[in-house]
Amino acid sequence: MATADIAAVAGTVAYAEVPTPVGPFVLAVTEAGLVASGWGAPGRLADRLGLAEVHDADRTAFAVAELKAYFAGELKTFETPVDWRLMSGSRLTVLKTLHEVPYGTAVTYGELAARSGSSVPARGIGSIMGSNPIPIIVPCHRVIAAGKGLGGFSGGEGVETKRWLLTHEGYLQPTLLDL
Repeated sequence: MATADIAAVAGTVAYAEVPTPVGPFVLAVTEAGLVASGWGAPGRLADRLGLAEVHDADRTAFAVAELKAYFAGELKTFETPVDWRLMSGSRLTVLKTLHEVPYGTAVTYGELAARSGSSVPARGIGSIMGSNPIPIIVPCHRVIAAGKGLGGFSGGEGVETKRWLLTHEGYLQPTLLDL
């Protein structure tokens, strides 16, 4: 969707930056819900979204509280509304299916392709995961390679962030380095 189309659909966005064990994490919330998130500074998301920014702590408060609770080990299911309107087609179908993958579990790229009912092959699922605009809440870290590998991860510090998140959720056992 073009930046002008995004602005027409979503209106305004409020940002919140949350310190986490895997680095500073930014949430972008429109009137409809969480539209984007990611590691780094709010400017990275702002440039991508092209929406008018409003300073509205009330709008971001629920998502911030949930993210903090997740990292504190107190939240397993996010209830923050997601603004899906900026996605379409197979990408939307796959990401909505991913949003339903439970805490503490993982699926392979191929399993996610099958669950979504889309015609996207496993390699295409990997591309969709790499461009997921709402990591953690739409949990692309829960998608792993077939066999014993974790697969890729483009958020935070890459695969080490994915490993940390899966260990935090109890899917992976801690290593000596985690103790």
